[in-house]
Amino acid sequence: MEELDEHLARALIEEACKKNGLIWLSAGEGERPRAAWHVWHDGAAYVVGGGAEQPLPELPGMVRVSVRSKDNGGRLVTWLARAVPVAPGTEEWQAAVAQLAGKRLNAPDTEGLPERWATESRVIRLEPTGQLVEHPGATPEDSEAVPPPPSPATTRGRLPFVLGRRRR
Repeated sequence: MEELDEHLARALIEEACKKNGLIWLSAGEGERPRAAWHVWHDGAAYVVGGGAEQPLPELPGMVRVSVRSKDNGGRLVTWLARAVPVAPGTEEWQAAVAQLAGKRLNAPDTEGLPERWATESRVIRLEPTGQLVEHPGATPEDSEAVPPPPSPATTRGRLPFVLGRRRR
């Protein structure tokens, strides 16, 4: 496996994140990755979660971020990020929220988003550390698919008898 230099790694992360509205966040070893919509702004990915917004796991200092390819939907790059909460009311928070609000689809209260996010949600900046876990040319052989979570849902049984249905 070849290592990418830091400038190429940052360019790959930035380009992949700009082209995708969805990233996958994994906060700990063995934890199921969670999808999160985001915006790329000022050299980092910003996500908003909690309250009426998307559920996010507790993000410790380091987070594993996976971005898919727009071409085939497979993982394109996985990188390590430093999760930094953005304090409401700061200049950085105002800029990030302006970007996030513009990308928020189907918001019930478009005008009140900043106020609602300040009181009930959290905005997090995911700063790239420059360390790539996966990239083109250096991907694992297995799919790394996680088994589905336990659920009480079952598969449907036989269909009921219907008059007039043709037999196979």
